[in-house]
Amino acid sequence: MTTLLEIKNAEKRYGEQLLLDRTTVALPQDCKIGMVGRNGAGKSTLIRAMIGEEDLDAGDVLRHPNLRLGYLRQHDPFKPGETVLDFLIRDSGKPEWRCGEVAAEFALAGDKLTGSVQTLSGGWQTRVKLAALLLHEPNMLLLDEPTNFLDIRTQLLLEHFLKHFRGGCLIVSHDRGFLKATCTHTLELARGELNLFPADIETYVQKKSEQRIHDQKVNAATLAKRKQLETFIQKNRANANTASQARSKKKQLEKLTLIEEETSEKTVRFHVPETNLRQGTALRCQDLAIGYGDQIVADAIHLEIEHGNCTVVVGDNGQGKTTLLRTIVDSLAPLRGSCDWGHGCQIGVYAQHVYTTLPDEQTILDYLDTCRGPETSTQTLLDIAGSFLFSGDAIQKKISVLSGGERARVCLAGLLLAPHNVLVLDEPGNHLDVETVEALAAALHEFKGTVILTSHDRHFVSQVADSVIEVKDGGATLYPANYESYLHRIQEECDAVSEAESDSPKRAAKKNQKAKRQQIRNVRKELTAIERKITSRDSQRTILRDRLLETRDPLIAEKAHTELTQIEKEIGELEEQWLELEQETQDTADD
Repeated sequence: MTTLLEIKNAEKRYGEQLLLDRTTVALPQDCKIGMVGRNGAGKSTLIRAMIGEEDLDAGDVLRHPNLRLGYLRQHDPFKPGETVLDFLIRDSGKPEWRCGEVAAEFALAGDKLTGSVQTLSGGWQTRVKLAALLLHEPNMLLLDEPTNFLDIRTQLLLEHFLKHFRGGCLIVSHDRGFLKATCTHTLELARGELNLFPADIETYVQKKSEQRIHDQKVNAATLAKRKQLETFIQKNRANANTASQARSKKKQLEKLTLIEEETSEKTVRFHVPETNLRQGTALRCQDLAIGYGDQIVADAIHLEIEHGNCTVVVGDNGQGKTTLLRTIVDSLAPLRGSCDWGHGCQIGVYAQHVYTTLPDEQTILDYLDTCRGPETSTQTLLDIAGSFLFSGDAIQKKISVLSGGERARVCLAGLLLAPHNVLVLDEPGNHLDVETVEALAAALHEFKGTVILTSHDRHFVSQVADSVIEVKDGGATLYPANYESYLHRIQEECDAVSEAESDSPKRAAKKNQKAKRQQIRNVRKELTAIERKITSRDSQRTILRDRLLETRDPLIAEKAHTELTQIEKEIGELEEQWLELEQETQDTADD
């Protein structure tokens, strides 16, 4: 299999941190690879090096001459007031009909195609970027956290796109469900080393665990054998009768070697607040209307959430999930109706973009100190900070130098320092690595309090959710089934849309081909008619030329010359028509 992109002997440092340690990996053609690694391991740095936006300290990025690299941009490449169609034409340089054809694959048609791209939600803008990407006809895609802030429907559409993409992919993502659905290989970046596994994310995690357990068992047996030999040698080396046996055992001992075990990297440990399981209703919403100013996002909401439940709020982007969460925690006033918490509810909130509002001038310790409750001791604060991998000198880091993942961990640590029995979490998994999301899911599963959350990470939500509230079409209702049933319904809807969308281009292509064939037939008929006229006129021209050679009568000669001139003119015009029609036939066949 052809290698399209290769990282060779790559080295990269940021200060004291070694991200890439003379490591090498080759990305083959048509291979879909999911890239995993801890926050701060250097995944985004590696992607930037691949696309030429960042230089390596040492080593090379080798690109095959046939490589056509496509990178899903996180920033908005749109101009003010630009329509989707205008952007696609400008970005790709392709004709309008081709841009419209590709846009249709992502349900970008009608008003969505001719309307301003900047009025679309983030999910729809991602569809526009994907269409633009496809128009450049890449054979290798690089996607860095493509599912962040995408709703379930857009994630499923992106999955469908990647499954049917005829080329290679390298996808950096913390979403295990998304990686399993799209990737056949797993690339691990750990301790500066890149290792490519020929297996999907679930098999990779399982094999890594099995290998670690196997190595531990082998080493334990080796150590036991070593101890046994050492004891025998100690007892028998001074005895003349057994000294030779002791020497033999010593040779055996020297041959015993331990397998170099892969040490586990530190993992976040969530210590959720201790709380007693309460009974009854935790939250009741009656005739609730939510929105901003005069704009109602959802209306006539009647909900009851019981104590001890973990409820996930789902729905497409722009439907009002975050608006609902902001309303129930009183950061946004309801437009109508009531939203009441049960007696004794102590609410902790993790907002979607809270990590961007942390005080940059403070240290981690300073910030956590402002978050702790009056009964939380300094030692408890340090223990919780340590469980979030902020121990020793790390707790004195300024917030301004932290990565997105580190800031998210600081926010979660601050949230868990107070004795909350209700947690309201808006996209808590964004910017967290796979291991931290797993740890969060395990902690929420053990939490005896009430949890209300939004998340587009299907693997994470499947582990924790007891019930589902769907925000859709101006309303919010308790979904009468579990999260898996909800996902199944959405998948069926997306499959039906994808089928219809894929059929539509096929029908259009068939219709287009039929029209082309008819057009070619019509042109061929015209060509045949012209050829017959040319043959007829050519016969007349021969007769007139013979007449001019034979006649002695000046009147007959003059008349024959006039007729010959007219016929030659007609033949010239007919030949020009024939050439034009022949060219038209070739152009139509080539399209």
